[in-house]
Amino acid sequence: MTPFVVSAVVLSLVVLLLVLWPLWRDSRALVIGGVLALGLATFALYSVTGTPSAINQVVAPAPSLDEALADLRAELKRNPALPEGWQLLGKTLASEGRLAESSEAFAEAVKHLPDDPNLLVEAAQARLYAAPDRKLDAQALAWVQHALAVQPGHQRATWLLGIAQRQQGKPADAAKTWEPLLAQVDPATAATLRVQINAARADAGMPSLADAAPAPASTNALTVKVALDPDFASRVRLRGDTTVFIIARLPGGPPMPVAAEKHALQDLPLTVTLDDGDSPMPTQKLSALKEVEVIARLSASGDPMRQEGDIESAPVRTALPASGTVELVLGQSRPK
Repeated sequence: MTPFVVSAVVLSLVVLLLVLWPLWRDSRALVIGGVLALGLATFALYSVTGTPSAINQVVAPAPSLDEALADLRAELKRNPALPEGWQLLGKTLASEGRLAESSEAFAEAVKHLPDDPNLLVEAAQARLYAAPDRKLDAQALAWVQHALAVQPGHQRATWLLGIAQRQQGKPADAAKTWEPLLAQVDPATAATLRVQINAARADAGMPSLADAAPAPASTNALTVKVALDPDFASRVRLRGDTTVFIIARLPGGPPMPVAAEKHALQDLPLTVTLDDGDSPMPTQKLSALKEVEVIARLSASGDPMRQEGDIESAPVRTALPASGTVELVLGQSRPK
């Protein structure tokens, strides 16, 4: 059977090389990856369907996230010029709350893809999240400004530039930066953004913008019920004023919420409605999304960004608009 396996793999590689030849000049790494992937897939398929004894073989368990991250790091060490790999590493680390490592990974991605405005903004946001003072430093600001030079009017870059100006004590500049966004975003987002602009204008001693027509209610408003597991509550003593965050975020995306509310542990159980008014980022709204991941988090520090020792509910992924209530339980043991 070995000659057949070798022949099948070789034939597959030849065919794939012919198909992918036009991509060779543009992305050799992509071609090599595709060839290797198909070769491995061919071998795996034959191993299962071509060998009767495979029925009795024990399937190896899937690698853990830490193992997968180690493999990805090893591949990037061998082939560092893979911006998509660094970007994937950065997003994964961010989802695990490893913000400093995430920022470093995005910085590596930018080295190899320095003119991609979306990547530049992601790198700037990662650096912002990792900063102890939650401020955009000179490097993050440089990335934002370069993103705007490459793509003028980039919405997230414009929003971050305004944040940097506010942090630098330049509220008038921040208001001027943000105002063009009002004509680019949906009415619900514009209503939230207008609040931020008027706050900046007030700090600058400027009059507020004229009121716009009331924004329609978010079509993707999400009802979330949060409770504390009774067994967990009986074993662990927590202060009643311990912070509880209820968060909706992009599945597999950055840790920054698209909607969030802050409550106290003593308020549980409670039911809340997350909508566009709960968004900390005016350029990213529930009303614009088709799916979110919802979690509840017990935070001893009171910081909305995940910290070591925080307790989270099992995440629930739901399509929008949601047809029912999302139920979250804090402290409940997750099935293995």
